[in-house]
Amino acid sequence: MDISALKILDFYDLNLYMNGLCLEGKKDEADGPQHISTVLAAPRTQRSVSVALSSTSVWRDRAGSWGWVLSAFILINLLILGCAVVSGSVFNGVQMTNKHLQIFLIVLIIPTTAWMIFYKAYTCREEEAVLYKDVHAGPVWLRGGLVLFGVCSLIMDVFKIAFYVGYTHCESPVKIAFPVVQGVFILVQTYFLWLHAKDCVQVQRNITRCGLMLTLVTNLMLWMTAVTEESLHQTVYPDGNNNQTSRTVLLKAAAADGDSSCQCSHTSCTIFEHAYYYLYPFNIEYSLFASAMTYVMWKNVGRLVDDHPAHEHRFHLRDVLLGPAAGLAVLVAGLATFIVYEVDVTSDDVEKKNTALTMYYITNTVTIALMFVVTVAGCVIYRLEKREHASGKNPTRSLDMGLLLGSSMGQFTVSYFTIVAVVGSGVDGHTNALNLAWSVLTVLELCVQNVFIIEGIRREPHHDVRRASIFSNLLALHAQEERRHSHIPMSPRGSIAIPVRKPLPWKRKILKEISAFLLLANIILWIMPAFGARPQFDNPIGTNFYNFNMWVAVVNVGLPFGIFYRMHSVASLFEVYLTS
Repeated sequence: MDISALKILDFYDLNLYMNGLCLEGKKDEADGPQHISTVLAAPRTQRSVSVALSSTSVWRDRAGSWGWVLSAFILINLLILGCAVVSGSVFNGVQMTNKHLQIFLIVLIIPTTAWMIFYKAYTCREEEAVLYKDVHAGPVWLRGGLVLFGVCSLIMDVFKIAFYVGYTHCESPVKIAFPVVQGVFILVQTYFLWLHAKDCVQVQRNITRCGLMLTLVTNLMLWMTAVTEESLHQTVYPDGNNNQTSRTVLLKAAAADGDSSCQCSHTSCTIFEHAYYYLYPFNIEYSLFASAMTYVMWKNVGRLVDDHPAHEHRFHLRDVLLGPAAGLAVLVAGLATFIVYEVDVTSDDVEKKNTALTMYYITNTVTIALMFVVTVAGCVIYRLEKREHASGKNPTRSLDMGLLLGSSMGQFTVSYFTIVAVVGSGVDGHTNALNLAWSVLTVLELCVQNVFIIEGIRREPHHDVRRASIFSNLLALHAQEERRHSHIPMSPRGSIAIPVRKPLPWKRKILKEISAFLLLANIILWIMPAFGARPQFDNPIGTNFYNFNMWVAVVNVGLPFGIFYRMHSVASLFEVYLTS
């Protein structure tokens, strides 16, 4: 290599170090030009130099700073406009109907789908488009959950299409077009996020940022629409005597926008109607999963990260028994209680309804109390454990902590409003006493569980050593490789590795037991409200204390965030279990 080439390489090294990049391959000067960095591994074009010199190891992108502002404006304006459209379709229902809301969503979905196809077909195929991948973004279990919820959402769209086909003679074709467009969007987005959730895009950064913000706002609008329809479907409306004797279902999406003469043309409409409403929780979680993954991609645009390999964590239940067993017991008991509650709470027999409420409160109070006790024990173990906190920038971890704290505010709101209503009305009867105990314990459990999860995901993961290898010399290692390739049986004398399987230390074992129990307990606390349990409406104390409109607003705003909190806790606890 001539002197001029060496000078150019030194110039590149100097610039890269000045910009904060960690270069690899400096251990041996003889390897110099071959191990400088991923940025310089490809032929040095003018674009690669500009990418390397216009960024730091974080997100500093001065030339494209306006792209951050533009994408943020897209999010804010479309989100506020969407909130206005959703509110108009719910509270007006005459000038602004559900049909207008679906047209607005179709207008959002089509360009979003087109951008994802453009990204896959053109942007990511450009030279040096994705120099780095964020190893923490889009873990396989998160993408697997996205696929699972996406499949359930597609089934929901199929049921919607089958339902609205029965109303084609008297309904707008928009009601069939919307689930078709949404189904295509779910297919494209699931494929897009499965392949590109880890991308740190280096080209067309401003277009990519705007496209990701458009995707984010589309998912948030679909989430808001699904939550609104589900909340209206589950809201209990009082009868003429101001008594909540039965659940009145408001099917705004399924109704004929006030036209009672519109009748279904086939006999299966009722079956499809009930079926797709039971799939709404999966569609809601799909939109939230996709929103979180899209946000992390947006944060990673233009980011240059160090090429550190990801820690491999395999799921296994070795040395862990009590936590999963107790969690399964709570899960089964909760499912049985939920089924009995859903059957008996709609009964006209007041005694039967009160018994169902009492059983529901007892099950939830016991579950929350157990979770509180084991979570406090987990926090104590963290104080005893000598494990460093994870360092460095991690958008995924920051988002997880923000979502965990933010979504818990919904459950805090419902619990505190319930506490004030019960105390203000006087604790009269064992049903209200159990309701008060459940709400107080929920507040305490949320506090300690947030501390436990955040502390768990902020710590460095443990590294399991499955095998302890003992090498005598390099010749023995070489002979071992030759025997392995030639299929010659090895003698005990020639063996150079001794398999070692040590039991987990007691602190790690307890943390895994606690994480497994909390994971299963949060699943049942997600299932019951997500699939229709609404004791806040079946117990009239909240309505009588605050009046109906105020109480409906509190529950229908706070409860969806509480449901998301439980599902997000499940995902975070799974990560805590793997890294403990």
